[in-house]
Amino acid sequence: MALFVAALVVWFVVRVVEVLLLLFLATLLAVYLSAITDWLERRFNLRRSLGLTIAVLATIAAVAGVAVLLVPPVVDQTQALVGGLPQTLTNIQDVLARWARQYPALNRTELANPSSGLVAGLVADAMQFVRGSFLGYVRGGGKVFIEGASVLVMALYLARQPALYSDGVISLFAPRYRPIAGRIFNDAAATLRAWVVGQLIAMAVLALLTAVGLWILGVPYWLAFGIFTGLVAIVPFFGTLVSTILPALFMVATGDWVKVVLVLLLGVVVHVFEANVVVPRIMQRKVDLPPVLTISSVLVMGTLLGAIGLIVAVPVLCVTMVLMRQILHREIYGESAGAEPAVLRPTESWTGVERRRMAGSI
Repeated sequence: MALFVAALVVWFVVRVVEVLLLLFLATLLAVYLSAITDWLERRFNLRRSLGLTIAVLATIAAVAGVAVLLVPPVVDQTQALVGGLPQTLTNIQDVLARWARQYPALNRTELANPSSGLVAGLVADAMQFVRGSFLGYVRGGGKVFIEGASVLVMALYLARQPALYSDGVISLFAPRYRPIAGRIFNDAAATLRAWVVGQLIAMAVLALLTAVGLWILGVPYWLAFGIFTGLVAIVPFFGTLVSTILPALFMVATGDWVKVVLVLLLGVVVHVFEANVVVPRIMQRKVDLPPVLTISSVLVMGTLLGAIGLIVAVPVLCVTMVLMRQILHREIYGESAGAEPAVLRPTESWTGVERRRMAGSI
């Protein structure tokens, strides 16, 4: 009987995985809105509904302001970039062919043949992956609109009354397990909050530093590349790799190898600064994930859920690590907080108010 119930649960989860994904995206958005709302409550003693309204309006105003300032030049640069892509690929292939013919080991390879289409083939493969994992989903405009609106509405309700939903889920557990569930909710909320806020600030810093650096180096489409760097930073390692190589690849077309190296060094320096200075200060080591686990999570989630899986891979891994340290290490192994590995170190609860409310509810 237990095996049948377990199989039924697995089947149900597989069937509704898209709905669960939307709910998780709504939770991430609610965590962001709650972070601002909680700060407004503590700082100005506002009612939660008023604080949430201000948080939503401030977010809309910030997004609109950034869009007004950056969207027109980014669109212009992106259109110019896409329009000149065939000629750029041809120039890159010619430069690589001239370079390869200088070395006997590469002289007879496809790289030395300017008409081999090697670079264009690599770009075509990358574009095919993007179409298969993301553009096909975007083409369903009506579905995207409905799901996007659903995520927004669910996020607003979750941010408006987080206790209602957390208490409801905790009440499903037996009374003796409710303290554990309460700790898991607090820990997961604090961890996700650290990730969401830290990730947004890190993306903005990466976009700014990359755009300014590329502008100083005289790289064309510097603003488009900067915004692209900030956006793809949400995918660990792979986003960094692509955003570092892509502008350097376009500089290969000029044949200026010194500038190619400088662009690569700029990408490395900016990402090292972000990873070792910006992120630790923002996240305060609440989100301390091993690189191998992070990369593996991105690969697994990308395989299972496509482009959306790449976005939610790290927060899903954060929640998984919370479950491991609270259930496996503390409850099953009986380890104290100080005895847990650094990567499983407990985090602070969402807020002091939420902690006291949660303790009182259980």
